[in-house]
Amino acid sequence: MRAAEICRSLLASTLLIAGLACRATDVPDWLRAQVAVPVPTHDEQTNAVAMYAETVLTVQPNGKMTRVERHVYRILRPDGAALGIVAVEYDPLKHIEGLRGWSIPATGSPYATKDKEIVDIALQAVDNSELLSDIRVKAVQIPASVPGSLIGSESVQVLQPYQLADVWSFQATIPALEQRYTLVLPAGWTYQATWLNHEAVTPSSAGPNAWQWVINESKPIRIETGMPPWQGIAGRLWITFQPPGGSAAGLNSWHDIGVWYQNLVKDRRIASPAIKQKVAELTANEPTLAGKIYALAAFVQRDVRYVAIELGIGGYQPHAAADVFAHRYGDCKDKATLLSTMLKEIGIESYYVIINTERGSVDANTPPNLGFDHVMLAIQLPTDLDKTPYLARTTDSKLGDILYFDPTNEYVPLGGLIGSLQANYALVVGPDGGELLRLPQLATERSAVNRTGTFTLDDKGTLSGDVHEIRIGDAAAEQRYELRNVFSDSDKIRPIEALAASAFTTSKVKSAAAHNLPTTTEPLDWDYSVQADNYARVAGDLLLVRPRVIGSKWLNFWEPKRVRENMIEFDGPERDNDAFQITIPAGYVVDELPASVNLDLGSVAYHSKVEFSGQVLRYTRTFEIKDLSIPVDKLEQVQRFFNSIVADERSTAVFKRSSP
Repeated sequence: MRAAEICRSLLASTLLIAGLACRATDVPDWLRAQVAVPVPTHDEQTNAVAMYAETVLTVQPNGKMTRVERHVYRILRPDGAALGIVAVEYDPLKHIEGLRGWSIPATGSPYATKDKEIVDIALQAVDNSELLSDIRVKAVQIPASVPGSLIGSESVQVLQPYQLADVWSFQATIPALEQRYTLVLPAGWTYQATWLNHEAVTPSSAGPNAWQWVINESKPIRIETGMPPWQGIAGRLWITFQPPGGSAAGLNSWHDIGVWYQNLVKDRRIASPAIKQKVAELTANEPTLAGKIYALAAFVQRDVRYVAIELGIGGYQPHAAADVFAHRYGDCKDKATLLSTMLKEIGIESYYVIINTERGSVDANTPPNLGFDHVMLAIQLPTDLDKTPYLARTTDSKLGDILYFDPTNEYVPLGGLIGSLQANYALVVGPDGGELLRLPQLATERSAVNRTGTFTLDDKGTLSGDVHEIRIGDAAAEQRYELRNVFSDSDKIRPIEALAASAFTTSKVKSAAAHNLPTTTEPLDWDYSVQADNYARVAGDLLLVRPRVIGSKWLNFWEPKRVRENMIEFDGPERDNDAFQITIPAGYVVDELPASVNLDLGSVAYHSKVEFSGQVLRYTRTFEIKDLSIPVDKLEQVQRFFNSIVADERSTAVFKRSSP
């Protein structure tokens, strides 16, 4: 959950009802101390700067923690007023003991918030079909959060986490001048510090068994299109602590977390008589084991609705398979539990796969933690089973051949894997505990849009013709999801109308039909006819024609006049192919054709070719994404690569009238 983001959009009106705070003089010293401090270096687009931040975490011998957070911001622009809404999450394991806010305007007396101005709301139905959650938010609006003002906030939380660990996230989208993190442990306790996306900082003593880390002048992270997830690039300090002699509750390794999860689910995969009967019914007419596996997977994907009810440990622990089956709904871990239970009935073992759906949030260097947001399955494939249809599989030294499968995504059939999960790291909960494994990356041709178009151009420049389009993998899944609630034929063709509108100045989709729309095991096929007026430009005896008719491969990751700072993260691998042919009006001969383009950076590739013979202009091209991450030192090459694609897509073939 993203409390600050959610609250700033949902709480504004609620906070206004609470009224303005009274003027007060109890401004804390740590806020007053920032009044005369110069702001850190920033650009003209910066809305605010963080002048001071302090986190103090005190751990008690019983594992409870008290976390005090203080923040001071200088508001520079009107949009910086959003920082005046202070929102803090809480749940049964995280209590808020205090929440205050203050402001020191550029002129006039300071303000302070009061307890009666704090609003308390439940967050429900926030993500997808999350029906019920016990996560709540307390929030307060700091008055006079306007340009020139200095605002500060303090929150006090008492925590009882599942893991003896804490994370200090000190890098944000605005520059920060001074930030401090203090850790206070009981006598005899030890800690281990892991720095992520930042060089290690040596702590100083802050008292008996207490340490303090200080970071000065932290640079902001710029939000850019196609950037990696926040957890993958922002500077963080991850700290785990351990009492004398160690503790099983410490969850200090991926193995430990796997064992902990095994204990949560050990009594959840018990097949009820109703489940046994359903398995027998679904597999009765399937002569092969592969057919039986597919039948069970399809049932859980399509016949069990995604609905999340997450209260207490329910955020991690699935409901019993019998309950999920009886009610025919559940969240991702519930659906995985039911399918695992059903597979066991036909002799197939499977294991929980706990993953963060934003690739890069967890990698091989990430310390063991519970920062996951999704659960799927690793299905153990029998040695005598033909594994050719199962693309998303790997061979593990302990588990053998395993197939990764997401029973939550009903648009990706058994054997496939959506792009965001490919080449992603996940915790596989095997019989002996947890192991962090990298999921496979599928071949590029397994996600593709392949178009073949045949067109005719008249002497007025009007283009008309037919296109056959085949979508595979992610390209098919995304469009099936887009059309999931569309039933009328006129609405079903909207993706094609949008595609035509992006390709032509004036266009008309004369007909369009989708094939295999509900059949996820087959490619999604389109057949459509289009007409575009003034497609070609007539200039005297010359006719100018764009060979690339429809569909763009240009991806814009750059802002004007700004150097990109973050690496590029693609959604998934793909390989698209276009083949267009345009019959040119009689009486014209070729004068000039665009040059072929052959670009291959290893990570991405693009090839196009234009030919003319027999009065037909032919254009073919291939666009391929092979590596899912592009490092910063390759960005200039990638920018030139996409600029070349733009030039190719806009290029024209020139024809002239032949002599009588």
